[in-house]
Amino acid sequence: MKNVLYFLISLVFLINSSCKAQQVVQTTADVPKLKTNEQQFINKPLKLLLKEIKPEIKTAWVTNEEGYSYFSFRFTTLEEQKWNIGTKEDKIVLYVYVNGQVDWDYEKRPKGQELNWTKEDLEKYGNLTAIRIKIGGKY
Repeated sequence: MKNVLYFLISLVFLINSSCKAQQVVQTTADVPKLKTNEQQFINKPLKLLLKEIKPEIKTAWVTNEEGYSYFSFRFTTLEEQKWNIGTKEDKIVLYVYVNGQVDWDYEKRPKGQELNWTKEDLEKYGNLTAIRIKIGGKY
């Protein structure tokens, strides 16, 4: 009876773990998959796209244009960018265009960390609507 119970519990854990969806981007080399699957993320909240990215986004900045803005997400720190440290895949840039203007004030961000992407940024900007994805850098 004990073996049967152990088997059933193991089976439940196995089924549960195999049913969970895997993130689209497991490594920085996978970032171009976001462009390939762009239609899956367009007209949806930015947080849904970012949830599909496993590698940590370390830096970001915003460019505001008339009628739209875009985030430039990088998987390297400013120090790594300055000294050209990391693999070419790590140096990829993910551009995500969103509707409207983004309230991103460098002067109000912590000194020396103006470009660091934080959980607070995700909470603040996560509901913006993604309208386009571009990939840049050498990959």
